[in-house]
Amino acid sequence: MEAYGGRRGQAERDAITVEIGYALCSAAFAAAVLFGAVAGPALLFALPDTVEHVSLRTGLVLAAVLFVVRVVSVLVRFRQASQPSQPGRTRPDS
Repeated sequence: MEAYGGRRGQAERDAITVEIGYALCSAAFAAAVLFGAVAGPALLFALPDTVEHVSLRTGLVLAAVLFVVRVVSVLVRFRQASQPSQPGRTRPDS
């Protein structure tokens, strides 16, 4: 990136695009696994109606929350990793 307020280069835009894609895909996978673990028994077995509805709703809510938390955590970690703590210093012992 050029000085402060400068435009991003193609490599930075590509890195951001890949990171967003990774965040979305990994979040979708994690949410699907959580939903399957929580609501799976309600979908596979004949359970009482109340238990089935509570299980499905709980699975949906937890999956949605996990999806958002995963996307945010991946993107925040990426943003922090791309900003050096001491600009201009390249040696680890500096």
